Amino acid sequence: MGIIPGLLAGGAAAALFLGRSEYEKDCLVTDTYEICSPKLTEGGRTLVFLTDLHDKEFGPGNRRLQETIRAAGPDAVLIGGDMMVAKGKGELETSLRLIKALAGEFPVYCGNGNHELRMKNKTEIYGNKYWEYREALEKMGVVHVSDGHVCLDRDLVLYGVDLPERYYRPGTPSMEPGFMEKALGKSDEKRFSILLAHSPVFFEEYAAWGADLTLSGHFHGGTIRLPVLGGVMTPQYQFFYPRCAGEFTDEKGRRMLVGRGLGTHSINIRFCDKPQVLVVKLKP
Repeated sequence: MGIIPGLLAGGAAAALFLGRSEYEKDCLVTDTYEICSPKLTEGGRTLVFLTDLHDKEFGPGNRRLQETIRAAGPDAVLIGGDMMVAKGKGELETSLRLIKALAGEFPVYCGNGNHELRMKNKTEIYGNKYWEYREALEKMGVVHVSDGHVCLDRDLVLYGVDLPERYYRPGTPSMEPGFMEKALGKSDEKRFSILLAHSPVFFEEYAAWGADLTLSGHFHGGTIRLPVLGGVMTPQYQFFYPRCAGEFTDEKGRRMLVGRGLGTHSINIRFCDKPQVLVVKLKP
């Protein structure tokens, strides 16, 4: 093949790739996972887990996303962080509009991702945006789970851990011994413990601490997903990292679900990686 035909073929392939990416970014899929545990004694419940919205809108006012969540019939909506983009001025309008709409129909519980915490820590850029966000959630009746916990039922407790900025740096950082207990105290061994932990890197530490189910996101499914190989690249520049998306179980049966998220930022590409609403069905 000559240079010009090769360039034309490469350009056509790139155009197809970008066109497919634009199509996928506006799709919505629902994936359902069933979790059974002898700790769950109060009957079946359905939870919806959202993560990494990054100001994305699926239809005016996120109407399509709301309809998708409503169709799942959740008993509660759990949000794993990164609802906005901590870049530029750090707008809150899109994320708060969606959360307010959801809070009008369901109990909503929000954890923090690295973008919420970036707003909190970089006041020289974002001022009081983080505290504006938290105050708005409180007025909506949303429970913000930040280095704390809330009992959802007699057999169910939800924790949310704020991971320091150093845990989001490029590569695969390690977690200091005792970090989880220092942040959250000891886990409740009698109740089924759900942990909102934005990064999936530390699954072993979450499970060892006592999380029966960890809900994570952060990696956007790896941006580009390939058969067998999975996600190509994480925001921390890990290539073909195995925990970009999906379900993972340790030797004691503790589980982690990693959502592919809903939006994008910086690298605005999705390929074989459609935005996801994750449904969790808890059963005794």
